[in-house]
Amino acid sequence: MTGLKERILNAISQDLAAIEKALAENLQPYLPLVSHVAKYIMFSGGKRLRPVLMVLSARLCGYKGNYDKTLSVVFEYLHAATLLHDDLVDGAEVRRGNPVAHSIWGNPATVLVGDFLLARSIAITAKTDQIAIINILAHATAEMSEGEIHQLLHRRDVALDEGQYMEVIKRKTACLIQAACQSGALLAGAPADQVEALAQYGHCLGSAFQLVDDLLDYTADSNVLGKSIGTDLREGKLTLPLIHALNRATKEDRHLMETIIRDQDSRRDDFDTILELINKYGGIAYTNKRAQEHTDQAKRCLGLFEPSKTRALLEDLADYVLTRKM
Repeated sequence: MTGLKERILNAISQDLAAIEKALAENLQPYLPLVSHVAKYIMFSGGKRLRPVLMVLSARLCGYKGNYDKTLSVVFEYLHAATLLHDDLVDGAEVRRGNPVAHSIWGNPATVLVGDFLLARSIAITAKTDQIAIINILAHATAEMSEGEIHQLLHRRDVALDEGQYMEVIKRKTACLIQAACQSGALLAGAPADQVEALAQYGHCLGSAFQLVDDLLDYTADSNVLGKSIGTDLREGKLTLPLIHALNRATKEDRHLMETIIRDQDSRRDDFDTILELINKYGGIAYTNKRAQEHTDQAKRCLGLFEPSKTRALLEDLADYVLTRKM
């Protein structure tokens, strides 16, 4: 894992530096409060996966222009906006090891800065003069909102099944990663089959990314993860490890899990009980298997392209998503 991460970071170091510069420069002309809040959420440990994927997708398709780094920040801005809003909705206290933004600047400022990042993303995208990329961005923004609403409506819903949950993560996570890859291909003027291949790569990678997030909330070291584990259970969010265990539990064990899920004042020992039952019924192993299937499919999507350093790097990123610890 460490060797893989180092290899990826070495390969994209120049791209990351250019992306960091573009992220900051595209906030400079605006009110100090906007820059302070936006930089707080964006420069506190984000992986830059989405903008990197957009840049690499454009490169894989032969892009030779100079707007890729600027356009790539759109996907980090959109991601940051959702984090600002989601932390407020969820009543979160910590993000990436730091106090959440609304605990420092208050709810109104945090919501409005999130709205600004959404608006700024539209403005940057519009400068491509490509209606297809604008449509993708609009669609992804709507999908993310629908995914979060869907999850909100199904909090503590023990009847949520795997198919419904995969639809949630498709909207709340996979669609933005898919949009980043697809937009890179479109920016490069790629043919339709390459655009579709990268869209599917992004979708599969995004699904795997969220499934690994589901696992980390039950298995990670909280100091490495940057937030407390067990937050999904406390917030009443049913993710795949728990859904799988519920579907395979005995009547007695299922009743116990349902009682804990519905309890809005769950304690640490409740989390330990749930984790024990998830392991008993194979929820961790099953989720890991499903994440592996999605990363394998993501790499198969790249088979349309000739072997190259960029293609190999996109394959490495799929492996990293599966093995990451934070």
